[in-house]
Amino acid sequence: MSRFFRQAGDSDSDTEESDEELLTSGDEDAAAPKAAAKPAMSRFLRTAGSDSSSSDSESSDDDESEMSDEEPTQKKKSRFMRGDSDEDSEDEDVKRVVKSTKDKRLEEIEATGKVMDNGLKINDWVAISNEFDKLLRLVQRQSNAAEPLPPFFVKTLLSLENSLNAALVKEKEAKKKMNATNARALNSMKQKVRKTAKEFEKEVQQYQNDPEAFEREFAAHAQPADVVPKPKKQKKGADSESDEEPVLDDRFTTVGKGGKAMSFSADNIFKTLKLVHEARGKKNTDRGEQIRILEKLLEVAVTSYQRIRILLALVSSRFDYNSSITSYMPTDLWLSAQHEVDQLISIVVADSSYAVQEDTEDYDELVERHPATESDGIVRIRGSIISFVDRLDDEFTKSLQNIDPHGTEYVDRLKDEKVLYRTISRSQAFYEQTSQPEPLARVIMRRLEHIYSKPDAVVSALESSLASSEITPSVTLALSAATSSLIHSLCVHLYKADNSLLRTRAMLSHIYHHALHNDFYTARDMLLMSHLQESIHSADVATQILYNRTVVQLGLCAFRCGLIKEAQSTLQDIFTTQRVKELLAQGVHQQRFQQQLTPEQEKAERSRQLPFHMHINTELLEAAFLVSSMLVEVPLLASIESEEQKRKAISKPFRRLLDFADRQVFTGPPESTRDHIMQASKALQDGEWEKCRDLIQSIKIWSLMPEVASVKEMLAKRIQEQGLRTYLFTYAPYYSTLSLSLLSRTFSLPLRSVTSMISKMIWNEELSASLDQSTGVVVFHRIEHSRPQQLAQVIADKVSALLEQNEKVLDIKLGGSGGWGDRSGDKGEKRGEQTQERRGRGDRTRGSLRGGPRGRGSRFAQGLGNQMTRAR
Repeated sequence: MSRFFRQAGDSDSDTEESDEELLTSGDEDAAAPKAAAKPAMSRFLRTAGSDSSSSDSESSDDDESEMSDEEPTQKKKSRFMRGDSDEDSEDEDVKRVVKSTKDKRLEEIEATGKVMDNGLKINDWVAISNEFDKLLRLVQRQSNAAEPLPPFFVKTLLSLENSLNAALVKEKEAKKKMNATNARALNSMKQKVRKTAKEFEKEVQQYQNDPEAFEREFAAHAQPADVVPKPKKQKKGADSESDEEPVLDDRFTTVGKGGKAMSFSADNIFKTLKLVHEARGKKNTDRGEQIRILEKLLEVAVTSYQRIRILLALVSSRFDYNSSITSYMPTDLWLSAQHEVDQLISIVVADSSYAVQEDTEDYDELVERHPATESDGIVRIRGSIISFVDRLDDEFTKSLQNIDPHGTEYVDRLKDEKVLYRTISRSQAFYEQTSQPEPLARVIMRRLEHIYSKPDAVVSALESSLASSEITPSVTLALSAATSSLIHSLCVHLYKADNSLLRTRAMLSHIYHHALHNDFYTARDMLLMSHLQESIHSADVATQILYNRTVVQLGLCAFRCGLIKEAQSTLQDIFTTQRVKELLAQGVHQQRFQQQLTPEQEKAERSRQLPFHMHINTELLEAAFLVSSMLVEVPLLASIESEEQKRKAISKPFRRLLDFADRQVFTGPPESTRDHIMQASKALQDGEWEKCRDLIQSIKIWSLMPEVASVKEMLAKRIQEQGLRTYLFTYAPYYSTLSLSLLSRTFSLPLRSVTSMISKMIWNEELSASLDQSTGVVVFHRIEHSRPQQLAQVIADKVSALLEQNEKVLDIKLGGSGGWGDRSGDKGEKRGEQTQERRGRGDRTRGSLRGGPRGRGSRFAQGLGNQMTRAR
């Protein structure tokens, strides 16, 4: 029967109802496209089915009342074509119609955010950029209507910022780059997000401080504008209750393995812990959800054993959250982990019946353990606090390596060193109480690394954080008289440790600290007596870097103390390599002619870099080295007559720069540090010591050195002395006598100092002259060598050079560290002295830090060391 004849029929009959259901199911798909084009049925025709059921007539009345509120373009299906599901959808349509513009806009904002989430999953930054522009337009409408910023937008903005940072890091590490369009969209999004975050900085800060309060404030503002929808007509009591239940209970429930709900109570803690441990490390594990589960477990934990077990798992989960090797741990996660490590230490210190150790007997992890049930009354739990401390320290260093050192974020991050130092010191106190020597030595080394290279004021600030701790280590700055005493106590403890690596690093740290405080002779003697220069080439890279830093700091210490020759000979070997930044772990060396580094090698090289605040200023280092070389080389050049001997340089880097400066046709005013030193060297060669002094003291880099005034005064005095030596070497052939008082007035030196210097030069056979005390003059002697004497001198020099070269080859072949002079003991020393006497210039040709006349060779030429033996 046609559906037009069925409209006036009895709709209550079972046969017609079944036919109508069949007809509806069969023609529903065909009628759906035409439904929008059909006009709504007249309400007068609707009354033709007056004998329909009461529920149908009631729904018809509802339809009439709702039809009057609808827009005239709204089209509806016939009531005979609607079932129960259609009535539900119609009710939903009614709700959607009565929603306000603000609600629609909020829904559109959320829908846009979901589209952006989908784009993040497939890394489609073009779609994300378009949707973000749409989102900004919607938020602009929201602000134009004087409505508050939705919390969903702030949350989306923060999430998008994190995703952008992760995508940029991933893009840098990826071998296969994304296409150009997507890359441009990614860079564009970076700028847009940064601009938007700056625009809504106040709201973002409020949301980060207290998200719940921010959402409550928004909900309170939006509550008066909410339109309450009409209540749904109850068809049946049971149906209405079942429809309302999901609306009332819209909270999420955490489920575990198999979809079963997880309950957080003290009874089920160990079972939940087991589930978390089993899921750890698997591919599809949500690490953030694991952390939230463990945080809830910590809240319901009752006993100390439960808290210790949960804290051990929670700290490990936080470290697992960031599995990337190149990127660093987020600051908020790091601070949470540091707080939980402090909490763990407080628990095990307060209750000595619980101990956390790496090696324990097997025990049932699902059973509560008490001290009363243990044989010795101590519950030993498997874990490692020292590994947590090591990881905290490593992640802190890694974050400083990756943060821009010239921004405020680096300074803010550096402030966290105080709480980290407090945690390390608390760990030391814990291991001292529990008498665990191996982890105690490791944690003391960590503490030493934070203070050995810092000034006294910074060390005092770090030590002040221990005042608020309930436990303190046995050695603190409050108990020690000075910072040097604290460093000494920590190093002495490490000298007694079984680990040779810790002993080596402790010795180098101790030497560095002495050099930092201008105690040159103590630092030098410790370095020579430790014989580290003989074995440092076989140490790990980090220890070699520490050795280089110590040697460089020792050279700077000698320079500050006025020991020019010691400073020059100490710094020379590291500057000869032309890889200063790489050897000090302050930059990656650019490979020019050598093989290029692989990406893995470059990553490893960058991971070794020191944080910016630990760098030694290389420009200051170069200035100290070049000035020292100038004060040593310029008098030597003036004393040498033959061109062949002039080619033998003590400092090749300085000689190379000086030769380059001599070849310049026109020399302008000095600009860089090198220009100042080269022009000062020329002035010193010409006898203009005052001009040389002014040029050296005008170098601005000296302001970075402590005690600037004393350093400049020392340099002026050394320039006067070396100027006098250069003058005597240069003009001695042209004078028969020179007045000592004239030399004293010319170089502004006391007469006693002039007499002392000339006497020393005569004694060392550097100057062929004699002093006449009665007349106060120096008398020069002319010694003309015969041709055989000159040839004999040349042969002696060549034989001496050949002998020294053979000793080096023999040393390399035998693999030992001693030369021929060392093997022959005192005889070798004596023979070396005789050779120097024959040369007549032994004091000038060798620095006082060189190991006797027969040095063992340069360790820096092989890698990262320097052969330094007993000073004269």
